[in-house]
Amino acid sequence: MVVGILLAIVAMVLYSGGALLQAEGTRRATRRRPVAVQPRYLIGLSLDFLAFLCVAAALRELPVFAVQAVVGGAIALTAVVGAWLVGARMTSAMRLAVAGCLGGLVLVAASAGPEQPPARQQGVDVVLLVACLLLAVAVLVLRQSRRAWPLAAIAGIGFGGISLSVRAAHVQTAESLDLVLLLTQPSTYLVAGFWIVGMIGHVAALARGDVGAVTAVYTVAQVLVPGLVGILLLGDAVRPGWWWVTVLGLIAAVAGSVVIARHPPLRPPRVK
Repeated sequence: MVVGILLAIVAMVLYSGGALLQAEGTRRATRRRPVAVQPRYLIGLSLDFLAFLCVAAALRELPVFAVQAVVGGAIALTAVVGAWLVGARMTSAMRLAVAGCLGGLVLVAASAGPEQPPARQQGVDVVLLVACLLLAVAVLVLRQSRRAWPLAAIAGIGFGGISLSVRAAHVQTAESLDLVLLLTQPSTYLVAGFWIVGMIGHVAALARGDVGAVTAVYTVAQVLVPGLVGILLLGDAVRPGWWWVTVLGLIAAVAGSVVIARHPPLRPPRVK
């Protein structure tokens, strides 16, 4: 269990670093040197991939709700490091939001049950496939509207579906890490489907709305919905008597993420 928490923390750090590098690469993009050839952007994508591998490994040890909550803390870490890089002072509200977010993540991680869910649960792959198809239809329909928040919610659920698919594949293979058996699980290939839905929804949401509001909705959906589905569908366990700790931690983490995401961008102080 400790290994799973450490892997989730490493993924959070990698996602944060990847986001900062991709943002810097995007700012440096020009017509002659588009974002696709910017070294910082490409390194950021590489960090994202490494973070995904850490998440996949963490999901062998921890429930989806714990891993998603810890990884969601990347928004707090990004805010702190971003402020340090530009030399800006964080407001009291931002500091409180970061503390609440990180404190909530600790509570959620601590409330995760140590026992593994039973293998070979019936109907998991069918439910995930239907969910992926419904999300795909929803994102195509919602792209015709001008509202950003529904697309952000779809994107968050879509990316959360990746963790559910990985967790489902691990559950089916039980304790052993059999590569052949893993490749025969339908949920393994649903990772690509959920990723495509998440990417389309996220890009479309950013094109229609404020990045802070989009990130807030995206983060809430990515943490809450997959976590609840993991408990109901995959048998992810909470420590006996720790439900209130889980709920309190999720509320603190989500509330802190929303405040951070909706805060105006930090800028370096003016030199007088």
